[in-house]
Amino acid sequence: MSAAFAGFVATLGRGPGRSRALTRAEAREAMAMVLAGQADPHQVGAFLMLLRYRGEDPDEIAGLVEAARDAAGLPQAEFSADLDWPSYGSGKTRAAPWFLLAALALARSGVRVLMHGSNSFSGGIPVEHALPALGLSPALSVDEAGRQLDVLGFSYLPLRCLVPELDALLELRKLFGLRSPVNTVARLLDPARAGAGVDGVFHPPYIAVHLGVAERLGRPRLLVVKGAGGEAERTPGKPGTAYVWDGAARQELALAGEDLPPPDPYLETIDTFAAVWRGEALPARPLATIRATLGLALLALGRSDAEAESVWRERAV
Repeated sequence: MSAAFAGFVATLGRGPGRSRALTRAEAREAMAMVLAGQADPHQVGAFLMLLRYRGEDPDEIAGLVEAARDAAGLPQAEFSADLDWPSYGSGKTRAAPWFLLAALALARSGVRVLMHGSNSFSGGIPVEHALPALGLSPALSVDEAGRQLDVLGFSYLPLRCLVPELDALLELRKLFGLRSPVNTVARLLDPARAGAGVDGVFHPPYIAVHLGVAERLGRPRLLVVKGAGGEAERTPGKPGTAYVWDGAARQELALAGEDLPPPDPYLETIDTFAAVWRGEALPARPLATIRATLGLALLALGRSDAEAESVWRERAV
């Protein structure tokens, strides 16, 4: 047991009227101890569940993110991206990762897209399993991700290869039966200090947390949307809203809806997924999802979502 770390648990867990959120500096110090293995596993479990129980606080999360970035040795020279795209969805109804095709099409248009994540708890096809169907592979290190960005304009970097200690904390969900704030921390890592980010959340209350952390960390631009399975993906069956931190203020952007055919599970296969990328299959609902998701990414970059159709059509397969 760490006597020093016990103080952080006590601060969070004292009775009503006595407990409080950690300051940003305290959260950074506490997470640094966790990631360095300086806290007892029992303390770590109590820490994460108390953070969850109290509700996620932007100052706390900002400190946790800073500690995780420190542990990963970020930022690193010659590792840059235009768009940060976290993928940590865990929805049981997730199927094919159509958002991946949107990211790849954007990369083919000249935007450097870094996707990082873990799909351990997804009910659908993980990004890592979808990449080989497109002739691609995940990066196994930050250096390899940098090389892929230089050559392809796109890289998917698994969290276990970025901050393995943080990935191990994420896996504790299997013991808790509950997500912890580690999920939010991972989404907000922004490993390459990108000029913009596009992020999806499952529960709307997390939107304000993500925007608040972006503001505290001085990120230049972040778009957050309630996405399918918690991913930065949008199926435009009805109107929606995107929430943006533009480096100075928060904005809300209206998203138009359109009539779509009902979901078809027979289209949510790896073979159909690859065929859509190659232009050999044209299912209406997945294509609408890809275009709408491309629109989110373009809005995140400060561009018009009206460009989505041309970006998709002109991709080089």
